[in-house]
Amino acid sequence: VDAPCSGLGTLRRNPEIKWRLSPGDVTKSALLQKAILDNAAPCVKKGGSLIYSTCTIMPEENEGVIEEFLSLHKDFICIRPPDAIDSRVVDDRGYLRSSPHQHGADGFFGAVLRKKG
Repeated sequence: VDAPCSGLGTLRRNPEIKWRLSPGDVTKSALLQKAILDNAAPCVKKGGSLIYSTCTIMPEENEGVIEEFLSLHKDFICIRPPDAIDSRVVDDRGYLRSSPHQHGADGFFGAVLRKKG
């Protein structure tokens, strides 16, 4: 799921975003992201993976979405990404995260969700 998001992780390349967004847009994005994940979950076979990604740095659109998804879908767990992913962009919880000030790249978030079984 390459989820629609606020795009705030691309602010350095797209400065107009700060004028385009209005209060509540991040919350609206998070609600849509949760609905998309909820609808995608039944399509994943047991032992399969669901990848969630955004180009935002907002916790509400990232770990907030994942934590709520996992609380509602007990048959999924968050796993660390494959070793091919540079460990410098993987945090302690196994989330992929890049940021302009640390990695010289757009702000990005990703999570690998594995369906148990």
